[in-house]
Amino acid sequence: MRVLFTFIGGSGHFRPLIPFARAALAAGHTVAVAGSGNRYDEITAAGFTAFRTSEPKPPSTDEPAQTPEPVDLAREERVLRDNFAGRGARRHAAAIREIALEWQPDVIVRDEIDFGSAIAAEKLGIPCVSVIVLLAGGLARNEVIREPISALRAENGLVPDPDLTRLPGQLVIMPAPPSVRDPRYPLPKDTFWCAPDDHAPRRAHTADQPLVYLTLGTLDTYRSVFERLLAGLRDLPVRLVVTVGRRLDPASFGAQPEQVRIEQFVPQNEIFAEADLVIAHGGSGTLIGSLAHGIPSVLLPMGADQPYNTRRCVELGTALELDPVTFTPEGAARAVTTMLHEDSYRRAAQRIQDEINALPEPAQALGLIEALVPAHRRSSVQCSAFGGASDG
Repeated sequence: MRVLFTFIGGSGHFRPLIPFARAALAAGHTVAVAGSGNRYDEITAAGFTAFRTSEPKPPSTDEPAQTPEPVDLAREERVLRDNFAGRGARRHAAAIREIALEWQPDVIVRDEIDFGSAIAAEKLGIPCVSVIVLLAGGLARNEVIREPISALRAENGLVPDPDLTRLPGQLVIMPAPPSVRDPRYPLPKDTFWCAPDDHAPRRAHTADQPLVYLTLGTLDTYRSVFERLLAGLRDLPVRLVVTVGRRLDPASFGAQPEQVRIEQFVPQNEIFAEADLVIAHGGSGTLIGSLAHGIPSVLLPMGADQPYNTRRCVELGTALELDPVTFTPEGAARAVTTMLHEDSYRRAAQRIQDEINALPEPAQALGLIEALVPAHRRSSVQCSAFGGASDG
């Protein structure tokens, strides 16, 4: 079976696909991954054949923003509608069409925001699987994306789908437990729920010099947020590991106490294996990774799906929220001290961890994916035109 994995955007849309792609490879299937030109090296470094869906863009020469703007959910919805469901979906509908016609996949597995790949798969008659990457949901609501997706469907001669019931494809996979999905934004009843990766063991709490991990992801590297957090936390009785992203120089933050380590990047799983608390932006990848290890969080949501994820974790008792614009160093210190000394947050995070550990592992989704492809087509699919597929 030939499986084409597709994603649009950055690493946060690629990483959730990796366990499923590796499971397909391990089972002897042929796997390729399609993403933007800037993600080509990341895809190949993960061990996959890569296809570019766009030309690489030169690195930004702009200085990183110093301070985040207040969260504006209407603005974030416009970005999703115009950039992802609009221009990005149109680009990927064409790019994935060309890749599929050449490479002839039996099934396409896409990140949920890669709407264009769903359009291409439906038009070509290729089974499509959606992997959820927005943890709590809320951002990619039908009313937000309906207009541009309906227009793109019409452009491609597809039947109207006013409720977007066709958009998810034949199978939806959620690599997270049901409790973290906000019940305001339910998934289809036949969604396959699984762990995000291999199960993590339960660890004892570190009472002496706990480890606090601070990351704001790889995109929103706001210096003032790091500076205020460092000012509030550097003198606490904790070990502090900080990752500031590729666009900031760790040395530019000056001398730090010996228990503070600042890097551009550290593999998260290495830190999660030891961390007692995570301070983060509420991105889905960091959040589900920390919960899989039973780690509570202090969250500073700045945009995208982060406000929705943060609200859900606060409701579940696994997190406290700080306003990234207005918080003070003293407020950060109080939040961290509270999280480390009030055991309810850790217990709540461990309940989520137990729920994750009770889920099937990602590899168990492979049988469902295989079942979408008729046996006589699992070796190859001959796509005769952008409008149909036929047996070879």
